[in-house]
Amino acid sequence: MVLALVGLWGAQAHADGVASLKVENDIFAGSSDGHYSNGIEASWAFVPESDHWTRKMGERLTGIPAEEWELAAWRLSQQMYTPIDISRSDLVEDDRPYAGLLYGGVSLFDEQQHERWRQLTGVHVDVGWVGPASLAEPTQKGIHKITDSDEPEGWSHQLDFEPIVNLAMKRGWIAKRQLAGLEVDTGPSAGFALGNLYTYVSAGFGARIGQGLERSYSIPAVAPAATGQSWFRSGSDFAWYVFANFEGRYMAHNLLLDGNTFEDSHSVEREPWVGDAQAGVTMTWQDWQLSLTNVWRTREFEGQDRHDEFGSIQLSWQY
Repeated sequence: MVLALVGLWGAQAHADGVASLKVENDIFAGSSDGHYSNGIEASWAFVPESDHWTRKMGERLTGIPAEEWELAAWRLSQQMYTPIDISRSDLVEDDRPYAGLLYGGVSLFDEQQHERWRQLTGVHVDVGWVGPASLAEPTQKGIHKITDSDEPEGWSHQLDFEPIVNLAMKRGWIAKRQLAGLEVDTGPSAGFALGNLYTYVSAGFGARIGQGLERSYSIPAVAPAATGQSWFRSGSDFAWYVFANFEGRYMAHNLLLDGNTFEDSHSVEREPWVGDAQAGVTMTWQDWQLSLTNVWRTREFEGQDRHDEFGSIQLSWQY
């Protein structure tokens, strides 16, 4: 067990891991199917051994020494995107393409403590594909059949098969204080993504207020933002916090809007500047943590009628 982790997580450093399931869907925000229709991600966070290959990967990608990476996580995710009107079987040229995405990824997290603030760094590598092999079409049709919802008719126009490889990195600077008997932490963040799925630079600012903030740092991220930490400290006391986060991105490339790289496909004119406003609550008790998030996103492409709104639910279990 690395000494840095002991300093970060204290007595809980012996935990074996944290398993999480996150579901993102527009129905959680009261919206109908359309645009980012659904996403599901399973992850397992763990403390890598001192000679684990993920530590060496983190050092090669960022220059941060291998021994400073305290946590790692495996991730498996499926996402589906559709136009607003899923009842149309013809090509909806002025709305975003049908697209399915299936990928696996590995994440690494580092924390550096300073006198009045701490620095959080995450690096993420994702590998997968878009297209019919993502199984987004049968998944959505199956769910809609079970729930007696409208059947999506336009998946024949989805993006074609294309492998994806993406690298993302995000860093935050967090200061902690007290306010009326509650704990508060706030700070800015900056990051980037590079690959044939997403290429962007980002900047943001987040805040949490509640009790037991030291138990976790897990403002959940919603795609295409880089994923956040799912690790938390278990305990008999109930901990909670409400949070808000704002992030702006300059999108240089978005495969899900720009269309296939090497083949002709449906595409729309991407908006270069996109912003997210995010608010929610996280509750931790014993070995469980639950996060509920709502996201408001500005228009992502030219001709989009209105902003998008969707929600996220993440349940984590420490074992």
